[in-house]
Amino acid sequence: MRVLDLPFKVREMRGPRSEIATAVATSGLLPVIRGGDGGKDAGKDAGKVGTPIAVVWGDEGGAVLVVENGTVAARPIGREAVEDLIASETPRGALPGIRRALDGPLSAYLAGRARAPGGGPAAATLTVRERQPLGVTAEPKPVPVETASLTAGDGAVFAPQPPRIVPLAKHPAVLAATLTAPEAGALILVSRSAGTPPTWTMSARTPDGPRLVLAAVAEFSGSGAPEAATVDARGVLRLWTLTPDRIAPGPEAAGYTLGEGEADLADTVPAEGGTDLALPVAGLPAVALVTARGPLKETLRERLRVTLPAPVGTGIAALGEGAGLRLVVGLGDGRVAAIALDGGRP
Repeated sequence: MRVLDLPFKVREMRGPRSEIATAVATSGLLPVIRGGDGGKDAGKDAGKVGTPIAVVWGDEGGAVLVVENGTVAARPIGREAVEDLIASETPRGALPGIRRALDGPLSAYLAGRARAPGGGPAAATLTVRERQPLGVTAEPKPVPVETASLTAGDGAVFAPQPPRIVPLAKHPAVLAATLTAPEAGALILVSRSAGTPPTWTMSARTPDGPRLVLAAVAEFSGSGAPEAATVDARGVLRLWTLTPDRIAPGPEAAGYTLGEGEADLADTVPAEGGTDLALPVAGLPAVALVTARGPLKETLRERLRVTLPAPVGTGIAALGEGAGLRLVVGLGDGRVAAIALDGGRP
């Protein structure tokens, strides 16, 4: 592990699957980054299509993080350039500060300010928008968009954290967390019907339990079905298997934290035979790599735990692949740590 030499304190961080990282990668900023240190191979990986990048910024600057020649390099970009992209994360009418989920023509975001049980911000509705095909016309026309707004159910509101778009049975669905009491909530799954026109309805819901924060969605156990990873108010990490009409509880393990869910304090990490999850350890300045695969089925175990110079604060992102896989961790004191992953060892 090493701490990156950045000339500014990081205030926010976005990982490789974020809207900002995608926008930076396609905005024309990367050719400038490729010339960063003037060397023959400077930034050569940064310009490759699909190369994972993370974007960090603060009051005094910004940078793109990318794996180059086996190490995490920081290529500076103007803070103003990043700030101009931030507005796209939160559509007009969305809950302030909460990003939308985006997958091709489909987007989902929280809207309508509400009061959470016991106080605090929350959202009244989940808005799903889908761009429709536009035929060739002689005159320019606006792209038609189908919009649906859904509530969280009787007595519930949406927790202030970004929803997730999940492919289920070859059709997209939207996963969101709700609040039903000051420290209680549930997960809901919103699916699209096959009718004409299609409609969006709540197709699955978990029983009320401790308040949940969504960490990630992936095939963690290798079962072939997508699973949602959550951390609840007690610090319990749990996997949930997602099907079009059910959210089934899976293995769990205690001792983790995700804060309130506004920063991306977890990320999926490619691993042999599947996907692992990187997230902060509760009560310690440390990050853990958790796997759901192994000889003991229906269990979660740590493959790796790394002590950090400060608690996790602004985000976690996996960059690179294979032997070049690196974990970048935004610390609470404004620094960024880079961790080399090689067979589960730092």
